[in-house]
Amino acid sequence: MNRVLGITVLGTILLCSPFVFAAGQATPEEAKAMAIKAAEYLKAVGPDKSFPEFDAKDGAWHDRDLYVTVQDSKGVMVAHGTNAGLIGKSMLDLKDVDGKPFNREIQEIKDTGWVEFKWQNPLTKAVELKKVYEVRVGEYIVGVGAYAK
Repeated sequence: MNRVLGITVLGTILLCSPFVFAAGQATPEEAKAMAIKAAEYLKAVGPDKSFPEFDAKDGAWHDRDLYVTVQDSKGVMVAHGTNAGLIGKSMLDLKDVDGKPFNREIQEIKDTGWVEFKWQNPLTKAVELKKVYEVRVGEYIVGVGAYAK
């Protein structure tokens, strides 16, 4: 009896796990909302205060798999919520797995817009379509992305 119960519970967990896993992943609309909020914050407090807060991995600017990135108008990363090693480096010629130079598309944004590219999802480890919402704030471009479902 205990074995049957155990198998039933295990089967239920395995069947439901994709739904539990998916619930932990943000949507593109949630990414857009965070990007707009981050851009407003940058406008309100400036780069000296906002960039370190965007960079903090355990800070207010992280929600599940969402985090803020900021490039300057030359494609140099000035804030990155998960990879501080990219700060100060040019991202202009970075390409996705299909060879798409997506940062050049980001640089073309005049106000707001979506940029799509393929990137490794850190949760699934699979290369997936990522949609990033970008907001231009003066010389900076603030972005937050989510993996398309």
